[in-house]
Amino acid sequence: MKLIVDSGSTKADWIAIDDNGKVLFTTQTLGLNPEILDGPEIIERLNDRFDILQNKKNASHLFFYGAGCGTDRMKEYLKQVFQEYFSNAIVDVQEDTYAAVYATTPKGEEAIVSILGTGSNCSYFDGKVLHQKVQSLGYIVMDDCSGNVFGKELIRKYYFNKMPKELAVELEKEYDVDPDFIKNKLYKEPNPNAYLATYAKFLIKHKDTEFCRKIIFKGMKSFVKNYIKQFDNCKEVPVHFVGSIAFYLKDELQETFDKYELQLGNVLRRPIDGLIAYHVANQ
Repeated sequence: MKLIVDSGSTKADWIAIDDNGKVLFTTQTLGLNPEILDGPEIIERLNDRFDILQNKKNASHLFFYGAGCGTDRMKEYLKQVFQEYFSNAIVDVQEDTYAAVYATTPKGEEAIVSILGTGSNCSYFDGKVLHQKVQSLGYIVMDDCSGNVFGKELIRKYYFNKMPKELAVELEKEYDVDPDFIKNKLYKEPNPNAYLATYAKFLIKHKDTEFCRKIIFKGMKSFVKNYIKQFDNCKEVPVHFVGSIAFYLKDELQETFDKYELQLGNVLRRPIDGLIAYHVANQ
């Protein structure tokens, strides 16, 4: 049994397949980002799902693609945690961008592959190897155009009284905007980036308002300038995306790309289905 996992900071999708690609079970855990979780927290999230706990000794391979796995140190750390838990499995840990590449890019083709979800990332794939020019420093400093950055922007606008009154009223109906509640979420509870990203739903819901459009296009402009345009051939190859922000704001992405004369390629909400086909074809 092979386990394929696509993990962001908010959630992780798990699929178990046999050698023929038949799906044995699917499940979902909370995100398993090693940058913000320690070993016991990761194990607790695994044990919380009966299918995973019941089958941990039956797994022959674990292919894990995750947020926070962009450095050798984090990959090795997570690999050790998984190796102890899935004691009979060969464990392979890669950053989440590889999942995006395998799910969106035809074999051997060049592309720029981006992630716009809770966090954000962008890499160039030359058909064989992934190249990055921007090393992510995480949600506090970077993650342009991501759900957590949009969440920070909405909260700031609300508290600086820069949000239209009618939208502020709607925000108060849908979210607890008490400052003590927000500060507890940000500084005392796990996954503050995932909490911030919940506000992106509000932005998407009201994306046709002038206020939200300005925030959305400001974020996309920043992502294009700071990430995509780092690559000299950005106008010559397609730019593929995975992630909920890209998926639900595809029209806005297309509008932005038209302005910068870029080629918008495949846009997927989740790469997990494409990963099944990839691993069956490359056993």
